[in-house]
Amino acid sequence: MIIIKVRNYYYLIVGLLAILFAVTHVWNGQSVVLPTLDIKAMPMHTRTIFTYVWHIITAENLVFGIAFIYMSFQREQLKFRIAAWIIATILIVRLIVILGVTALLDVSSLTDTIVDSIAIVIYVALIILGTKKK
Repeated sequence: MIIIKVRNYYYLIVGLLAILFAVTHVWNGQSVVLPTLDIKAMPMHTRTIFTYVWHIITAENLVFGIAFIYMSFQREQLKFRIAAWIIATILIVRLIVILGVTALLDVSSLTDTIVDSIAIVIYVALIILGTKKK
């Protein structure tokens, strides 16, 4: 019998959250964002770019989720610490871009980024807690 033991619950939680974020991101894009933009009225080039940029974030979240779930079961946690820090850095940069672009284009819309900002901060905090686990 094979016994699978979770070595890092923070990484497991982060992995599950990342997969959840991937699902909600693609769902939100298809059901709310794209219909709101009247994407059929856009030139095909713009529609293509917008759609693949949207789905890049979805794919990143899915890959991050799989990686963290995998890392949560590994015995030698120190080997994965750099990967966790790189992903945390990507997420921090993502938050900076979200806030920076929103502030640059429409500062009054910053309040619309609160939910995403809180989610990213919690996500990064859990990753950092996971990197501290021996």
